[in-house]
Amino acid sequence: MSERSIFEPELLDRCISCGFCLPACPTYGLTGVEASSPRGRINLMRALQEGTLPDDDPTALEESSFCLGCRACEPVCPAGVRYGELLETWRDHSWKGRRRSPMLRLLLWSTAQTWRVRLMGLRRHARRRLGTGPSLMLGCFERALFPSVSRAAAALVPGASISSHQGCCGALHAHNGERERGRRLAVQLGYDLPGTILTTSGGCAAHLGSVLGGDRVFELSEWLGEHPPAVTPSRPRLRVAVQDSCHLRNGMGIWREARTLLAEVAEVVELPSASACCGAAGTYALLRPRDSRRILDAKLDEIRAADVDYVVTLNPGCLRQLQSGLRRRRLRTRAIHLAEVLS
Repeated sequence: MSERSIFEPELLDRCISCGFCLPACPTYGLTGVEASSPRGRINLMRALQEGTLPDDDPTALEESSFCLGCRACEPVCPAGVRYGELLETWRDHSWKGRRRSPMLRLLLWSTAQTWRVRLMGLRRHARRRLGTGPSLMLGCFERALFPSVSRAAAALVPGASISSHQGCCGALHAHNGERERGRRLAVQLGYDLPGTILTTSGGCAAHLGSVLGGDRVFELSEWLGEHPPAVTPSRPRLRVAVQDSCHLRNGMGIWREARTLLAEVAEVVELPSASACCGAAGTYALLRPRDSRRILDAKLDEIRAADVDYVVTLNPGCLRQLQSGLRRRRLRTRAIHLAEVLS
């Protein structure tokens, strides 16, 4: 086979195979297998690009799916490899037709049209209002599963505008083999929500910011860090831990803000793996539940040892993942979104 144009050569060539990414990679930590590391996966991408590996190679397909897409490899990479972009391109090329599971096809279908997304909320989320501040993004599955999050965010940012006519930001699509549709959905949301967009999801913030520009898109902790809300310390003082959003921390470099805000109302306890993926990883927990639980197990051990009152998340997927894990372990700790703690 001759060399193909799947990936931007410059992106592939940045990887110098130094191995700094290996200790940061959760799936390499689970398996110790080179192919399950960022370096190993980039070598698979190179083989696809060079035509020495067919698109239906079982190892290549498995590793494109086994990867969490957490981007923990990016901050530790001395060469500045943009692994998240490479992964999206890989999946966009490889995940076609029957290579997408029925579950993934359903998730992509349910968020592809604005009217379908609006049906998920059924008026349980923050009520529509016109304000002078940023436009509050309601999210897709967040408005269905955790409608109290947008209500809490609205209380923290009283000037925020809230429109019910908003669809998916496209992050789910961009991360799961529909990169162009993900970009189009982000552009459409930017049209539907004028001005600054405020989101309570780290993953959505990273994707929207990459399409619309970081000057238009703010994640909640980032916004509140610049516009501190009036908060009341808890009595008795709660002990809380933070679970970082992978794309927020690794993709946008935002992680201190939530801790600073929480320190005003509670005692913040740092988990050893706070910056590591919890295994939710967008659709990962639904598509690969066994691997997702393996990633989460060590974190649950840390939460049990810390014995905190709450573990605070900045992403709806992480919130769902931790709630289910804590219930399964029957721990007293509860998972909660940052907006709900502060409000």
